[in-house]
Amino acid sequence: MAFQREPTVVGVPHFNAAEDAAALRAAMKGFGTDEQAIIDILTSRNNQQRQAISQAFTHEYGRDLIEDLKSELGGHFEDVIVALMMPPAEYLCKELNKCMEGLGTDEDTLVEILCTRTKREIAEIVDTYERMYDRPLAEHMCSETSGDFRRLLTLIVVSGSKGARDEEAGVDADKAREDAQALYDAGEAKWGTDEEVFNRILAHESFAQLRQIFEEYKNISGRTIEQAIKAEIDGELKDALSAIVECVENASAWFATRLRKAMQGLGTDDRTLIRIVVSRSEQDLGAIKREYERLYDKTLESEVRGETSGDYKRALVALLGPV
Repeated sequence: MAFQREPTVVGVPHFNAAEDAAALRAAMKGFGTDEQAIIDILTSRNNQQRQAISQAFTHEYGRDLIEDLKSELGGHFEDVIVALMMPPAEYLCKELNKCMEGLGTDEDTLVEILCTRTKREIAEIVDTYERMYDRPLAEHMCSETSGDFRRLLTLIVVSGSKGARDEEAGVDADKAREDAQALYDAGEAKWGTDEEVFNRILAHESFAQLRQIFEEYKNISGRTIEQAIKAEIDGELKDALSAIVECVENASAWFATRLRKAMQGLGTDDRTLIRIVVSRSEQDLGAIKREYERLYDKTLESEVRGETSGDYKRALVALLGPV
């Protein structure tokens, strides 16, 4: 399975937005802040419930909950809580904007967000980005990337907004064979590589269709599409195409690898750590945890505990759910 639904955050039954809003107000009012109360409430409610709490907070107190939280919290703990309070598409758009602003572009984040989402998710991101920044995502991306990498990301964004990758459509076996042959002809079967063919097929087809194409590719070539991409393509385009292939085959393992990279070496890539834990918590973080342990023989929780501290650590560990 490419995508196993296994959330670690599912929300609470008998939810009462007004009660939660009152509890949060009490946690922030007066001398000192009750950080644990904030963690307990916001890491156990799902995003829909958090949006309802935010509305109830404004309704009851005439205040903006995110602004109040920002004024009471700080550092990476604040980053986690603010990420939890944003609607998912808005949060990812903010991350996309951030990775393209200023000097240099964080291509890894572009790949992480755009090459691993379904077409429906991409369509929502495209609409939200333009609403938030008054600028099309494709246009901003084109100004920050180049070459075949830019062409691939643009195709993903455009086909997402047009709904070209129909997630519900059945698998077309004949077309899968045709596309597998086209990929073979564009890569291994010729001198040099026609990146355009790889871009077109991997950007447009649904994950289910791609899985079938990759099976057919193995029958034709005798090796995996992943091996072909690594041998035929390099640079950012290789990373982006590999991400699509790996997510088609096992998205949870791909995210586990990305988390490992964020926590290895000198210093922690906190931005990536927060983004993956928050954005996958209502989707497949349970499966990511399992893959992490399978791949690295360590629990994700133990690694997070070793790399973080204080309220920041407590918030992340709460989102990871029970061991």
